Amino acid sequence: MSAFDTKILEVLVCPKTKKKLIYNQESQELINEDNTLAYPIKDGIPVMLIEEARSII
Repeated sequence: MSAFDTKILEVLVCPKTKKKLIYNQESQELINEDNTLAYPIKDGIPVMLIEEARSII
């Protein structure tokens, strides 16, 4: 599995809410600031498709 480069968080935002993302190393997901959506990271690459996001609420 490829490592996720956290530097990309400086430019990535949630495509739905346009808010910052927080890296969750344990679940290998990027979670939006509202804690409503989690985007998976596959082979070190974030999948930033709204339809691929997991709803947290």
